[in-house]
Amino acid sequence: MRIRVAGYVIRTTASGAQLLVFDQIDHPDAGTQVPAGGVEPDEELYDAVLREVAEETGLVDITVIREIGTEDKPHPETAQPRRTTYFHLQAPTHTPDAWHHTATGSGVDSELRVACRFVPLPLLSHLADDQDALLGSIDHQWMTRSTLPSV
Repeated sequence: MRIRVAGYVIRTTASGAQLLVFDQIDHPDAGTQVPAGGVEPDEELYDAVLREVAEETGLVDITVIREIGTEDKPHPETAQPRRTTYFHLQAPTHTPDAWHHTATGSGVDSELRVACRFVPLPLLSHLADDQDALLGSIDHQWMTRSTLPSV
């Protein structure tokens, strides 16, 4: 089973809470995502999520607030088993609204060009691979709008 981490990087502004997301510039069909990736051998989950956020977005001035939960779900394309642990992280309010970054590291995402941006919470639609599934565990009001029951 592949062990992974994912980070909900939240920034709070005068207009409310915002989530860091990115799109792959060269692969727009991959969908909007949060930073996520594999855990290296003997790497702590806490360290892995900080590394993944830095590699995929360039942000290093972030703080881990807490672990949110774990999801066991097969990879959407390969159906290989994987376990992803989600974390709530905080970005400073002075973090830019949007920027481009070229991913670093030695994995398959090395040299991946991404367009990063903060979007208001709650989201209006799901992220790729339903990566937003645990946002409501941080704050119930942050559940993706399309998941809220109709009244």
